Amino acid sequence: YQRRVRGPNSVVKMTSLVLKDKIKCFGGYVSRHQHTSKVLACDMLFTVFTPSVATTKKVPVLYFLSGLTCTDENFISKAGAQRFAEAHGFVLVAPDTSPRGVEIPGDRDSWDFGVGAGFYVDATVEKWKHHYNMYSYITKELPEIINNNFPVDPEKQGIFGHSMGGHGALIIALKNPGKYKSVSAFAPISNPINCAWGKKAFSGYLGDNHDQWKQYDATELVSIYHGPDLPILIDQGTEDKFLKEQLLTENFAKAASKLSPKIRYQEGYDHSYYFISTFIEDHLNHHAKYLK
Repeated sequence: YQRRVRGPNSVVKMTSLVLKDKIKCFGGYVSRHQHTSKVLACDMLFTVFTPSVATTKKVPVLYFLSGLTCTDENFISKAGAQRFAEAHGFVLVAPDTSPRGVEIPGDRDSWDFGVGAGFYVDATVEKWKHHYNMYSYITKELPEIINNNFPVDPEKQGIFGHSMGGHGALIIALKNPGKYKSVSAFAPISNPINCAWGKKAFSGYLGDNHDQWKQYDATELVSIYHGPDLPILIDQGTEDKFLKEQLLTENFAKAASKLSPKIRYQEGYDHSYYFISTFIEDHLNHHAKYLK
């Protein structure tokens, strides 16, 4: 579709988007959009919350990256973030977690690899590299679409996520110094080169080149980070069954000491959206400090 910008006679033709749904929520709107991705070579869906204030001015934008098995709808429907995004005047963008409908043999054989498990990398293995380029999709193609079609200020963007998406948010912020003013994560996969989920994904998408693995590992990246101050908030539940074997939060904490991240262990909480919804307001408040 076309989006009208600035004056009544100024209409700019943007990337072709198909509006799938639009629902009023806390004064703003939740909308779901479909487009053809050049980077992923397939049709993709993403969900957006646009606050009411965005009808009069451009506003900050927050990207939320979801975890294994999720789609673009999980966060918007379960986390309860819209109330706080409306209060702060933030656009929320929730992309999908992998390409869809490309029918690569083996892409549905397991829940932690392939469909719903893109791991926010650009694949180099021949079988996967033509579609599984979620890193470039999240950092380049999708922001261009959002900046051109929604009332956002591209100079005021933050990123956050959960589990695999927490991993994605951390590595993307660390690999792009200054692009994201703030970052946060719920129970992120913090050191994937040393956990089963990460080893499976990286060997599948990136092959045996462990130097490439390190380029998508938050613990490795934070230890060599050079750039402006990066405000990091991480919440981790103490009853998360994945904490010790898959998430490895302590490894990141040790490597990130020079950035002084705020890492909070939340007593009794698990890995679910009950945990996320409990602390989502804190995360929106964290980003508001740096995006206003």
